[in-house]
Amino acid sequence: MATALLIVDMQMLMQERLDAGREHVNGQAGENIAALAAAFRAARRPVIHVRHAEADPASAMHRDAPGCRPMPCAEARDNEPVFVKSTSSAFASTELEGYLHEVGITHLYVAGAVAGFCVNTTVRAGSDLGFRMSVVRDAVLGFDLPDANLSARTIFDVTMAHLESDFAEIVETRQVMAMQPAA
Repeated sequence: MATALLIVDMQMLMQERLDAGREHVNGQAGENIAALAAAFRAARRPVIHVRHAEADPASAMHRDAPGCRPMPCAEARDNEPVFVKSTSSAFASTELEGYLHEVGITHLYVAGAVAGFCVNTTVRAGSDLGFRMSVVRDAVLGFDLPDANLSARTIFDVTMAHLESDFAEIVETRQVMAMQPAA
């Protein structure tokens, strides 16, 4: 079974939220993602990047906006594919599924942002498409929903529980590093 690391939406808007003190879970997610990416690269396993971009020039996630740039932990190397999406799921508005089939990847270790949104929908869609999905819990960033009076911890924990119940294996960075997943 060919495995890859899939890094979702680790873009500067996330760092801006962290720097502004927004309530969050896993502020160290970027460090864990950098460690995972280094391990996958050292083992010559694929690292795949997904980034979100909006068409609206006024959006903080417009392709040319500072918030759209990748965080340092999610910078792609020259040989690493980058898929730019306009939807929550990395599968809905990109050629990610076709690429994975083309190169024979069947198992994705998913890390990135944000737990209750794009990570959640990407993992569910990937599972529905028949991919084995593993979420690296401590390499996933989560934020609160203040308008709904929901804490970052509540959203994160419920999201992980839903994903683990039917869509994905939930693992930690140290487990992935110890497993040395097969290519």
